[in-house]
Amino acid sequence: MKQTIALTFGDSRFELPFGITAGRALADLGTVDPAIIPSYQDDPIIGVLVNNDLQPLCTRLETDCTLEPVRIFSDLGKRMYRHSICYLLGCAVSGLYPDRRLVIGHSLGDGYYYSFDDQYLLSPDDISRISQVMQDLASSNLPIERVRIPYAQAMEYFRQRRFQETEALLSYRNDPAIDLYQLNGYLDVTYEPLVHTTAVLTVWELRPYGDRGMLLRYPRSFDFTKLDTWKDNPLLFSVFKEYKEWGRILGVSSLGKLNQICASGQIQSFIRMAEALQAKKITKLADKIIGNDGIKVVFIAGPSSSGKTTFAQKLCIQLQVMGKRPIKISLDDYYLTREQIPVDGNGGKDYEALQALDTARFTQDLRDLYDGKEVDLPHFDFKHNRRYFLERPIHLDRHSILVIEGIHGLNPALVPRIDQETTFRIYISALTQLNLDDHNRVSTTDNRILRRLVRDSRTRGVSAETTLSMWPSVQRGENLHIFPYQNNADVMLNSALDYELGVLAPFAQPLLKTVKPSDTKAYPLARRLLAFIENTYPIPESAVPKDSLLREFIGGSEFDVV
Repeated sequence: MKQTIALTFGDSRFELPFGITAGRALADLGTVDPAIIPSYQDDPIIGVLVNNDLQPLCTRLETDCTLEPVRIFSDLGKRMYRHSICYLLGCAVSGLYPDRRLVIGHSLGDGYYYSFDDQYLLSPDDISRISQVMQDLASSNLPIERVRIPYAQAMEYFRQRRFQETEALLSYRNDPAIDLYQLNGYLDVTYEPLVHTTAVLTVWELRPYGDRGMLLRYPRSFDFTKLDTWKDNPLLFSVFKEYKEWGRILGVSSLGKLNQICASGQIQSFIRMAEALQAKKITKLADKIIGNDGIKVVFIAGPSSSGKTTFAQKLCIQLQVMGKRPIKISLDDYYLTREQIPVDGNGGKDYEALQALDTARFTQDLRDLYDGKEVDLPHFDFKHNRRYFLERPIHLDRHSILVIEGIHGLNPALVPRIDQETTFRIYISALTQLNLDDHNRVSTTDNRILRRLVRDSRTRGVSAETTLSMWPSVQRGENLHIFPYQNNADVMLNSALDYELGVLAPFAQPLLKTVKPSDTKAYPLARRLLAFIENTYPIPESAVPKDSLLREFIGGSEFDVV
């Protein structure tokens, strides 16, 4: 049996005992002493990259590897921290309310919304008690350990604890044993690594929210040392609430329940219901627009891979049915050439910036259309990096309505000189209401990454490594140029379809597997997404309607979308 492993740390190479934990290895290398209680403010090491794979400090090293510490204020560390405080909350609630089932709902600003599934009203006293237990756990410097227990034993544990969604999800796994995390006798499954001690979980807040729930708040990425001032987003919460009701109508609130429908052969009926609910929402939006005779232009904005293009096409159809002559304009056609795109703070091209568009040309075209003039709209060929014109001028008449879609559609700097009474603004994003299980949510961001990954590979030949490596830049751009304006919308629309993960997973899985450990930027994200989508029951692409918004990403759409 092998007695030692070769470990590369920085520029040095060491021989260490076979099976040593990553935390112990770091201690032996003089990097961290596990006997010292880490201080949150000191940016402690809370995880490790083993051959670029994110792992907890308790991971045993059994092959030659490179080792890189992950600190709490790093991008990976911040994500570990957020998942760990969710786990801490679950532990506290389990002790206080053993007969109730706490369910994570969705993200909202800098927090996650939680409620009990039995309509129990969480009072301020309840939340105060939960907070105190969480604080006590944190101050006790208790270990959070990863343990591996037999499959049947794990299923029985979740059955007794009434973790129904977790049990449903694991019922479609056939692993001989399940990795769980343990704290103070509490066990739960998590799909990402957690910190090794409660001592660093000190910056968070529980506050009442909604009619019966609470928010678990965490530090913002731009200043992870403290909580930001609380800013409510009631419009976004109302959208989530509406779509949670849709989940109740469809009978699915978790990936485990969706898997059950797939296995029972009822997925086609479920898809029809999900598509019909989305179509109904679009029809209602068209009714609202038509109800105001003064509306001349509809702006549609949203982050990357939110489905703006197909949604705009569907909205145009509804407006046409109601007697309007919609004219669709994509802000992408106003992009500058690659050489003219501004650079971001890291020296890369900032395609998310408003300055990446020819705003002067757009503003002039819009003003000319409002003045009754004919305008020859530009088109942009991204493959050949050029703008061209079709010489088919358009004009507005009394039946016309402009439908303009693009990531900057809600930015007031884009259209500063038109009558606001003539505009209608829609914010669209893929705000999935599905959970993985009781305490693990399906991230809206992860859903959009999978959409973009599949679309970029299909339409632009972009590798998974490139798409994933670019994602941090995309997120920075969204945080600067898109999300701050979402509350300027008159209406928010959720483009997520509850069945889409089952469709996207078979497309995304082979793409993600092309990302290798040597791809330092993309590999940790690829591994996380693979661990996530392996829980999905595959749904055949043929089951997706040709007019579905999902077709914008997987192909085969009856609309002209790329």
